[in-house]
Amino acid sequence: MKLKTFWILLSVAVVLAFFGAKPAQTMCIDCTFAPSLPGVSTWLSSPSTMKLPYPPPPSPEEWRLLKPDERLKHTRERVLEPLTQELMERDLQLGASTFLRVFKESRELELWLESQRGWKLFRKYPIAAMSGALGPKLKEGDGQAPEGFYGVTKSRLNPGSSFHLSFNIGYPNAYDVMQGRTGSFIMVHGGEVSIGCFAMTDPLIEEIYLIVQAALTNGQDEVPVHVFPFPVTEERLAAESKNAANAFWQELRPGYEAFERNHTPPTIEVQKGCYVLQP
Repeated sequence: MKLKTFWILLSVAVVLAFFGAKPAQTMCIDCTFAPSLPGVSTWLSSPSTMKLPYPPPPSPEEWRLLKPDERLKHTRERVLEPLTQELMERDLQLGASTFLRVFKESRELELWLESQRGWKLFRKYPIAAMSGALGPKLKEGDGQAPEGFYGVTKSRLNPGSSFHLSFNIGYPNAYDVMQGRTGSFIMVHGGEVSIGCFAMTDPLIEEIYLIVQAALTNGQDEVPVHVFPFPVTEERLAAESKNAANAFWQELRPGYEAFERNHTPPTIEVQKGCYVLQP
C-alpha cells in the first residue's frame, strides 16, 4: 500500500511540475495534447513541399533546453543573414510593414511586405497541420481554426513556445466576443501537430517569426492576420449558399476584396457586432 501511495504522489508531482514549468502563454494546450483528442479532424500537408536556404534548426529535444533569448539568438545566427540578403534581392527589407493571410481550404499562409513600390507577396507557405472544418471557431475545445480579422502585437510574440517559436493571432477578437465565441491561445507555431492553431514546421516558423518580430520592433503596432476559408469571391459564396457559415463569410468578403483590389491591407473595425470595412 505504501509503495502504491508513493507512485500516486510521484505522478501528481510530475504533472504539476509540467504545467508549472512554463507561463500559461507559452502553452498551446490543445496542440500539446492533439494526439489524445478524439473526434477532431486534422488537415495535414507535406512539410517537405518547401525548403528554405537556412541551416536546419536543432531537434525539439535540444530546442526545449534553450531559454527564449537563446532560441532567438540561435535562430538569428542561422537565418538572419541569408534572409536579409534574399529580401534585398527582391527590393524588400527586414523591418518593413508586414501582413499575413491564411486560406484554410488550400492550407496556405501568405506573407506580404510593404516596399517603396507597394505591397509585395514575399512568400506563400504550406500549413503543415490545422484542424476542424471550413467555418469559424465558435467555442473552446471545438477543434476549429478560427476565421476573421486578427492581429499580432509585441506582447503576443512567444519565443518560449512549446512548439519551437509562436505568436498569438489575437482570437477571440472584439467581433468574436460580441458573438459569444470562446477559445484561447490560437497560435501560428512550429511543429507539425495542431488543434485549432496553424502549425508551420520548425524551419518555416523561424523565417515567419523573424519577419513579424522585425516589423513590430520597427514600429508597426500590429501585424494584421486575415484568416479566410477560401478566396471569398461572389462566385464562391454563391456556390456555398446552403452552407450554414455563408452569412458569416459574406461579412469577410469586403475585407478580402479590398485587398485584392488595392493590394493594401484594409482597416476593419467591429461595429454593432459586425465587421465594417473602413474607407
